[in-house]
Formats: sequence, structure tokens, C-alpha cells
Amino acid sequence: MSKFENNLTEGPVLSKLVRFSVPFLISNIVQSLYNVADMLIVGNFCGPAAMSGVNIGGQVTFILTNLVIGLCSGGTILIAQYLGAGKKEDMEKTTATVFTVLVAAAAILTALMLFLKTPILRLIRTPEESFAEASSYLTVTVCGLIFIFAYNALSGIMRGMGDSKRPFVFVLVSCIANIGLDLLFVAGLSMGAFGAALATVISQAISMALCVAYMIRNKFVFDFKPSSFRVDKAKLSLIFQLGLPSAIQNTVSSISFTFITAMVNGYGVYASAAVGAIGKFNGFAIMPAVAMSASISTMAAQNIGADKWDRAIKSCRIGVLVSAVIGVAVFVVVQLFPVQILSIFGTEPEMIAAGTAYIRTFSLDYLVVPFVFCINGLFTGAGHTMFSLINSMLSSLVLRIPVSYIFGNVLGWGLSGIGMGAPAATFGSLLVIIGFLISGRWRVNVVKQRGEALPAK
Repeated sequence: MSKFENNLTEGPVLSKLVRFSVPFLISNIVQSLYNVADMLIVGNFCGPAAMSGVNIGGQVTFILTNLVIGLCSGGTILIAQYLGAGKKEDMEKTTATVFTVLVAAAAILTALMLFLKTPILRLIRTPEESFAEASSYLTVTVCGLIFIFAYNALSGIMRGMGDSKRPFVFVLVSCIANIGLDLLFVAGLSMGAFGAALATVISQAISMALCVAYMIRNKFVFDFKPSSFRVDKAKLSLIFQLGLPSAIQNTVSSISFTFITAMVNGYGVYASAAVGAIGKFNGFAIMPAVAMSASISTMAAQNIGADKWDRAIKSCRIGVLVSAVIGVAVFVVVQLFPVQILSIFGTEPEMIAAGTAYIRTFSLDYLVVPFVFCINGLFTGAGHTMFSLINSMLSSLVLRIPVSYIFGNVLGWGLSGIGMGAPAATFGSLLVIIGFLISGRWRVNVVKQRGEALPAK
């Protein structure tokens, strides 16, 4: 077994899950740290207009990143199941196909977004005070999409193979670089949102370069030579069958939050800055559930590939319990100390007042998210990404946006009402998930089913 492989189909489930999830959790916390660093440093040195610009520009970039990460998740599922089944040649073909598709997607999206960025910023009602900042932030991050995409894909593939430690090391280096560059560009050179975006892209490029160098030196299944970038049609079909639903799901979910951002923008620059700050805090708050979900997905995929369904189910149960305990604790902290949390990002009374109203209702989401994320991780490990897509679209489009609009604007609850959209959508999603779980229809290895249906090569 290579340095990149970690067999999760044997040994105690609890210790395997914890040992795999903790580095992933710390890695995501560190990654969120440098996202927060942008907002924190910009807020303290440049004010609400630049904060709003970082929030809005970052929201659009987040949609693009989630689109590609979702697509690459199809490759991650395949790689994990092939590892569990001992199919090394299939792993190699899948990895080469994922990287080739990634490069093509980055080139196409970069060109498209440079052409459409201004109409998009107008469409989501970007406040005039922060329009220039949002535009400059988006321009820089769009030009660096290849680095952002590549690092996330490389990390996802390594985790699919059971390695969660090395991605943590690379993201830690990236975080330190990002904070140092933020202090240089934003605090030292007063470059505002443009400087924050530049720091993010450079730090992601450093992380990607370190990741690639390590993989080449340790004889990863893909050597990154130009001749190795190729597409296997059978694997591409499977990647799209599994990854496209996740890509659409991530995109729809991100777009729904962008609609909410547009609603918030109507309340002015202080509200926009406040919700941006809460978004960064939210990245930390849900991180344990995100890490546990991804860990369950990888562990379930390997065990389902090895026909060990009981281990996959047990990993989900443990993950739900751990995530739920943390979710309750975070909810209590938010309800007790909302002002203190917002004061970290800025001291303007208007911004803090707007953010307090929003976060008190939004934080109800932390009580439900652990259940949705962890059980979805189990479904994803079995390849049921289409179910997750349909469920996510229903919760995002049928619940999150309408609830935010009705409570915020129709009933006149303002930002408190808009904050209700997230927990309402998550709770609705949970009801559908419970129904699918009870039905037993998730107990089908979709990867194996579809793989056997492919024509012989």
C-alpha cells in the first residue's frame, strides 16, 4: 500500500473514523481561518465597503468552486470504492480523467466569468459603495481559479484514498502564507479587497505547488506530465453520473445563498458586511459536520466497495452523535455571545446590530445540520448523489429562498426573517432524508451497478 492509501475497511470503526476525520477537521478549520483572515483584516483596516466587496465577490467565487468540487466528488467516490475493491488500474484511469476535466473547466469558467462579472454583480444588487471592491476581488479570484480548483481536487482525491493528514499540512502552509500576505497587501499597502483576493490566490497556488511536488516525489498514481493528461471515456461517464448531481447540488445551494445575499444587499452596506462576517463564522460553526460528513463518505465508500455495509452504517451513527453534540454547543455560544462574535470583524454599531438580528435565527441551523450532512455522507458513499441533488434543490429552491423572502420582506421581520431560511431548508431536507433512509432504497452500491452496465472496453 502506498503512502497515499489508508485502508478503512478493517480495524475498529470509531478509532478509524476519528483518526481520519480529525486531520480533515483541523485542515478545514485552518482553511476557514484564511477565509476569515480576509474579512477580519479587511474589516479592521478598510471598513464596511471593502468587507461587503469581499463578501459578495467571494460568494460568486464560492459558487464556481463548489461547482467543480461537486464534479470532482464523482472521481473521489470512484477512487475510494476502487481502493476498497483493490482495482488499482481503475484508480489510475479515474485520477487522470479527473485532472484533465479540471484543467478544461478552469479555463472555460475563467474566460466566461471575466466576461460576465459586471452583469452578475449588478444582478445580485451589489451596493454602489462596495461595487468597485467586489469587482476587483472577483477579477483576481477568477484569474486564479485553476489554483483554487486544483488544490481542492488534489485534497479530495487524497482523502478518497484515505489520506487526510497531508492535505492538512499543505493547507496549514497556505493559511500562514495567506495571513502574512493579507497583512502586507491590505494592512500594509492598503490594497483593500483587491489585496485580499491576491493573498488568497497566491496562497492557494503555493499550496497546490507543494501538493503536486509531494505527489510526484512519492510516486502518486498520476505523474502530472503533459502526456498523462487524458480522458478515459468509461470513467468520464461514471464521474459525470456521480459527480454532476453533486456539482449541480453545490451550485444550486450556493446560488440560493447568493439570492439571500441579494436580499440582504437591499438593506445596505452594513447589513451586507454583517452577513458576510457571519458567513465566515458559519464556516467554522459547521466545520465539524462537514469534516465528519466527508469522512463518513470516504469510509462508507471503501467499506461498501468491500461489501461491508455494517461498518459503513456504524461510521454514520458515530459521526451523527459527535457532530450533533458539537452543533448544540455552537448554537448555545452564538445565542449567548452574538455581539462579541461580530465585534471580532468590526466595531460599527450598525453592522453589529444588523448581524445580531440575523445570526440569532440563522444559528438554529446548527441543531439540524449534523444529521443532514452525516446521513448524506453515507448516501454519497453508496453513490446516491442524484438523491442528494434532488433533495438539495427542493430544500434550497422550495424552502430556503421563499422562507427568507416571506419572513424577511412580506412579514416584515427584516434580517431576523431572512435568517430563518437556512434552518427551515435544512429541516425540510432532513425529513426527506429520513424517508429515504427508512425506505432502504439507499442500500444499493450505485458505483458497482453502473460500472457493470458499462460496455466492455
